[in-house]
Amino acid sequence: MVPILMWKIGDLRIEGRVVLGPMSGITCRSYREFMKPFGVAVSVTEMTSDNGIIHGLQRSMTYVKFEHNYPTGLQLFGNDPDNLAKAAKNAILYNKNIDFFDINMGCPVSKVVNNGSGSALMDNPSKCGDIVRRIKETVNIPVTAKIRLGSNKNINFRQVIDELTDADVDAITIHARTREELYTGNPHFELVEDLQSDMSIPLIISGNVYSLNDAVRAVDITGASAVMVARGAVGNPYLITQIDHYYRTKETLSTPIISQQVNWCLSLADALIQEKGEELAINMLRGIAPKFIAGCRGCREYRHKLAVETIDLKNLTRLLYEIESEIGSEHIRT
Repeated sequence: MVPILMWKIGDLRIEGRVVLGPMSGITCRSYREFMKPFGVAVSVTEMTSDNGIIHGLQRSMTYVKFEHNYPTGLQLFGNDPDNLAKAAKNAILYNKNIDFFDINMGCPVSKVVNNGSGSALMDNPSKCGDIVRRIKETVNIPVTAKIRLGSNKNINFRQVIDELTDADVDAITIHARTREELYTGNPHFELVEDLQSDMSIPLIISGNVYSLNDAVRAVDITGASAVMVARGAVGNPYLITQIDHYYRTKETLSTPIISQQVNWCLSLADALIQEKGEELAINMLRGIAPKFIAGCRGCREYRHKLAVETIDLKNLTRLLYEIESEIGSEHIRT
């Protein structure tokens, strides 16, 4: 067996090469716990407002609350170093299970950018460093940052990395697109070729990882210590297993069959309902459940049914068992 790569976020020992990326409205506590057994080495929470934590808003504090079952970072967003540091301090007082803070410097969504947060922070590289420095002066746990390439007019990720490194950041995730590209088009991994060799801290590479080949290509080009998987694993949790297994053994696992996907979807439904109650969980599952049967022959109609007819757990279960009965032996395609 090929030994897996061991790496660290500060003093935090990480065993495995797959990081579960933050996704607003998806990577809640129960989703992260559901994904862990598939081979997630470390995960990051949904993006959490610094002001929300400072003022103790219920939604923000929901993101902060989780138990310690494997390395988990709380992702913060904001634009003021002092505010972010205060939020980090308050979060630690509320939950001592936080393993590290991840600072969002890459979100391209307008309402975040227009507030001077997310990827807008990259317009001021020295401020990016100030944020990390201020947080590290305030709390005694690792701090990471998630960035992009920059903007279309200013590809400045190297300057931002230099500022973050000078501030003693513990790891950097880079999504290989510009702010304006949002989540469309192919990531520009060629622009970050061999980037890890130029860095003294771990690089986590992100962008369009929907298959094992995508993950291997991203890591091979950049030399990254780990790969972040986010949207590509929604409805396809076994992708995490395929990537994790490959880096442990160099073996390639086949894709799962629909009957396995059905069982996993029901397990996720149970977990979400326990955390959020049936109504909120079902609202989430209308978007997630159809992805569990994506990539199989003749399942377009079933995906539509799951999206529009999932009104409660009973209906979701009926639809999934109907799908399993019809096409349960089909393999999903990536």
